[in-house]
Amino acid sequence: MRTAEELQNELRGMDRRSYPAYKALAGTWQFEKYRLTIDHVQGDPFASPSSLHVELSHRQARIPERYYENPYAKTALRDYIVREAGRQFEKCNFKARGSGKSGLMSISRCGQEVLERSACEIDGEGIILRFHVGFPAFGRTIQAKELEKILFDFLPECIENAMCWRRLDHRAVEQAVWLAEDQEALRKILVERQWVAFAANGSVLPRKSGVSELPMTGSVPFTAPDSMTETVELPHRGKVTGMAVPEGITLIVGGGYHGKSTFLEALQNGVYNHIGGDGRELVITDNTAVKLRAEDGRSVRNVDISMFINDLPNGRDTTCFSTMDASGSTSQAAGVVESMEAGTRLLLIDEDTSATNFMVRDALMQRVISREKEPITPFIERMRALYEQAGISTILVAGSSGAFFYEADRVIQMDRYHVVDITEKVRNICGQNACGQHVMEQVQTAAFEMPVFDRKSPAAGHKREVTDTGRERGGRRGRHGSGAADRPRTMKVKIMGKEMLMLDKENVDLRYTEQLADSEQTTALAYFMRYLLEKAKSAQTVRESVSEIETLFEKKGWQAFCSGYVPCGLARPRTQEIYAVLNRYRG
Repeated sequence: MRTAEELQNELRGMDRRSYPAYKALAGTWQFEKYRLTIDHVQGDPFASPSSLHVELSHRQARIPERYYENPYAKTALRDYIVREAGRQFEKCNFKARGSGKSGLMSISRCGQEVLERSACEIDGEGIILRFHVGFPAFGRTIQAKELEKILFDFLPECIENAMCWRRLDHRAVEQAVWLAEDQEALRKILVERQWVAFAANGSVLPRKSGVSELPMTGSVPFTAPDSMTETVELPHRGKVTGMAVPEGITLIVGGGYHGKSTFLEALQNGVYNHIGGDGRELVITDNTAVKLRAEDGRSVRNVDISMFINDLPNGRDTTCFSTMDASGSTSQAAGVVESMEAGTRLLLIDEDTSATNFMVRDALMQRVISREKEPITPFIERMRALYEQAGISTILVAGSSGAFFYEADRVIQMDRYHVVDITEKVRNICGQNACGQHVMEQVQTAAFEMPVFDRKSPAAGHKREVTDTGRERGGRRGRHGSGAADRPRTMKVKIMGKEMLMLDKENVDLRYTEQLADSEQTTALAYFMRYLLEKAKSAQTVRESVSEIETLFEKKGWQAFCSGYVPCGLARPRTQEIYAVLNRYRG
C-alpha cells in the first residue's frame, strides 16, 4: 500500500500536466490516522467530481460502542456523521481554485429523514466515509498544489471534526442515538398495542412550504382528542402522550384547507425516523404502510385484480391482468393487490388523488346501473374484508361521499388544524343501532378471496445483451470494493431526480410512489433493478426477487450491487418501494 508521502510526491510530479494524468492517483494511500482511497477520477474538471472514501479505525475514532451497538442506533450515528461531514465540507468548499467543479468537496445532502446511506458505514473494523472531490485544474491543466491543499490540509481537518469522538459534539450524538432508540421503542409499542400510528402531542405537522420539508413556524401544534389519547413510556424521553390510531378503518374528514391532507402526509412519512427538531420525530406509522393513489397510464403486469374488477365485457381474465396503459381505477385496484403482495398492514388513501369509480358507487348509481352491468367492485365494499380477513387497516381522507361513514370504525374531523373525534356523532347520524350495525341497505358483494402471489418477476424474462469487457476504474480491489477487475460492463443507469430512473433506454416512472423520501433511494432502486436484470434467476417470482435483494443486502451491503466500488449517493429504500419499482418496470 502506498503512503501519504508517496501521494504528495505523485502530486508534485504531475503539476501542470494534462488532466488525464490524475488517473495515476487511483488506489489506496495510507495516512497517519486513516486510509484514503481514490475510487474514481473524473475525466475533466467539468465532469462529475471524483469519488473517494476514507477508512478510520475504531481505535482512532474512539466513538463509544454503545452508540452503534444496535442497528437503529448505528443508522442514527451514521446519519449524524454524514450531516457533520457535510457541514465541514461546506466550510472548505471551493477554497481550492480552478475551473468547473475544481475544489468542490461534497457528500450526501440529508433531508429530514434518517436513512441508511452508502455515504457512511460502520463495521467491525471502523468507519467508512464516502464523498466527492473536484480535482482542480485550469482548463485541462492540472493544479496539483490546489489538490494537495484539499487532501493534506482541508480533508484531515474535516475527518477529525466529523469522525473523531474528541471533536464531536457528545451531547448532539447522544441525542441523535437516543431519539432513534425512542422511535424504535415506539414502533414496537404500535405492534404490541395493535395500533397503526401514533402522533405525539406538540408535534408540528405542516411543512414550511411546498418545496421545503422544514417545519412551519407558527403552526398549530398537534393535540390528540381525549377519546384517542394514550401515554407511552419511552427509554429516554419517559412518558409521552399523544394520539394512537388503532387497527381497523379510520376516516379523516373536515372542510377544505383544515389540515386533512397534511395529517395524512405526516402519517405516510412516519414510516421513516426523523431527526430531532423536525416536528414529526414522534409521528410514527406502521413501517409497512403504503400510500395508495390512482396512476393513469402506468403499466400493470400479471396482477390478480379480480377482487375489484371482474366480468369484463370482452371476457378478459382479471386474475392475471396486464396492461401497458392502465386507467385510474385499474391502476388503483392493482395498487391494492401489489401492496398486499409487498406485505403492507396499512393502506393510506386520499380521496382527492383516487379514482372516484374505484372508491365508491352511491345508491342512485347502483339503481341506474345494476350490479351485473358494472365490472368494478368499489373499494368501500372491500375495506372491511381487507381488515378482517387480510389484516390490512385503512386510513382514508374523505371529503365528498358520506358512504364511507358506514364502514368506519373511527371518524376524526380536522377542524382548523385540530383533531376532533366525531365517531359517536357520525354513528348517530347514520342511524346505527346499539350493536353497531348501520341501517344502510347492504349491497351483495362477491366473497373475498386472497389473491395468489406467484407472478414472475419482470427480471425473469430479461435476456442480457452481451457487452464488451473493460477494466473497472480504481486500482486494486480492496476491502470495500475499490479496484480493478476484468468483468462485463453493466447496463447503464441514470437517475432523473427522485421521480424517474432509466435502465439503459427503459424509463421507470416513480412520480406517484409518494413515500420515496430521497433521490438517493431512487438511485439505489436502479442498482437493485440492474442486479436483478443481469444476475437474477430466470424462474423467480416477484416475491423471490425482492427477498433476494433484501437477503443479499443484509449479507454483503452495498457492495453486492455495485461494480468496482461503492459510490457515495445511495440510500436504502423500504421493501415496499422495491416492489413498486418492479411493478412499474415495463421491460
